[in-house]
Amino acid sequence: MIVIYGIKQQLNPIKTQLSDTIHACMQSILGMPEGKRAHRFIPMDAEDFYYPDDRSDAYTVIEVNMIEGREKDTLKRLIKMLFKEIEEQVGITPVDVEITIKEQPSHCWGFRGMTGDEAKLNYKVNV
Repeated sequence: MIVIYGIKQQLNPIKTQLSDTIHACMQSILGMPEGKRAHRFIPMDAEDFYYPDDRSDAYTVIEVNMIEGREKDTLKRLIKMLFKEIEEQVGITPVDVEITIKEQPSHCWGFRGMTGDEAKLNYKVNV
């Protein structure tokens, strides 16, 4: 699951384009299937979204939550591709994008009525 935060006046107009860009990166680097898009947008009022002084109103925070198991280099490639593609496709410069990857063991995930370690996934986790 991916959660994206930003100032609503900036984030709302680009939601679809940003979602498409993020998912394309997830597919390219992690091999995520097309139908596995799980994005949650949190558009915020400017007075509720504090960010560093050297960022603009386009400042966007992306939290990637995933089952642990990907290689360090794979995660780094994902982060770098996200910076590059978000700038090229959406127009947000890397200085205005913050990315955090949060990995949890598969038994800490629950979906489709089971835990992640019980699920038969149609994609690889250990890449």
